Amino acid sequence: MRKKLLAGVVVGLGGLAFGLLGGCAGMGYYAQSVSGHLDLVSRAKPVPDWLASPDTPQALKERLRLSQRMRDFAVITLRLPDNASYRRYADLQRPAAVWNVVAAPPLSLRLQTWCFPVMGCVGYRGYFHQDEAEAYAAQLRAQGQEVLVYGVPAYSTLGRLPGAWFSDPLLNTFIRYPEGELARMIFHELTHQVAYADHDTVFNESFATAVERLGSALWLQQESTPAAVQAYAEFNARREDFRALTGRYRERLEAVYAGPGSDDDKRAAKAELMTQMRAEHQRLKRDSWAGYTGYDAWFERANNASLGVLSAYNELVPQFEQLFEQQGRDFERFYAEVQRLSVLPYAERRAGLQAAPQLIQD
Repeated sequence: MRKKLLAGVVVGLGGLAFGLLGGCAGMGYYAQSVSGHLDLVSRAKPVPDWLASPDTPQALKERLRLSQRMRDFAVITLRLPDNASYRRYADLQRPAAVWNVVAAPPLSLRLQTWCFPVMGCVGYRGYFHQDEAEAYAAQLRAQGQEVLVYGVPAYSTLGRLPGAWFSDPLLNTFIRYPEGELARMIFHELTHQVAYADHDTVFNESFATAVERLGSALWLQQESTPAAVQAYAEFNARREDFRALTGRYRERLEAVYAGPGSDDDKRAAKAELMTQMRAEHQRLKRDSWAGYTGYDAWFERANNASLGVLSAYNELVPQFEQLFEQQGRDFERFYAEVQRLSVLPYAERRAGLQAAPQLIQD
């Protein structure tokens, strides 16, 4: 455990880390990070206390009981860490745990990165107050960047903070998610405690996404009700359609940005592709999603930053899933191999992960 932890915080949909004072973020940023996290954990109480209280609504008690079944499943079946994380609950009385800011240039999907001690460089910057996130986003837009600000329902301290009091709590921001989504959230965040590669957001988030997919499928198969299985199947079908659609347009945009032509030509081609992508979304809504509106806000503000974030969470998922198969679908062996890869230099880490499918074929 590194000393002098708890001086800086970087928050993301998949991770939060603490670093030594200093770095490029500035003291004001570190101050809001520390105070925001301390406020969050101070609100958390052990789940048994909430269950014993006559003031806790019955619906919340049922969700808390379900979450603890999932937490036990994570340890016993998925071999995820057995610690105090998600054994406490907090009502933040706001819709998000934090708000993330991500940014990309007008003609690139490569996210801007920020570097912090201990954690390294990541493609997001998190704030516990939405107005502060929006103010920073305005600065980036003034510099010509395309920016996205979005609420994050949960984050992980990566298991690096000592004691139950500092453990990651369940939050009101996600406790009422549909069953399959609640399982996915808990499994994803716990996975960040298993392995973490400095300076490699794509590796870290893709690993957690792979485990959340594997884990939620097992949970639904072994522990859930037919109604919850059906609800998740419908949700997941829409999500896969969304990933396929946005993935196609990421590839087309990358080809435009990397190809020949003037910047003006590329901007025109980009505008046309964005129009086509939104039109395809409308067709999906009409023909396959029965008018489902859950992705409307994303498409309305889609830009290079929002497309770049999607890449970070999904780019290496197939390779991790193949690696899991290669390790005999044994979670402990799988985690050990990911831990081995996580400490390698970037190029060796990528080469080792990309080799997984070939090893399976052999």
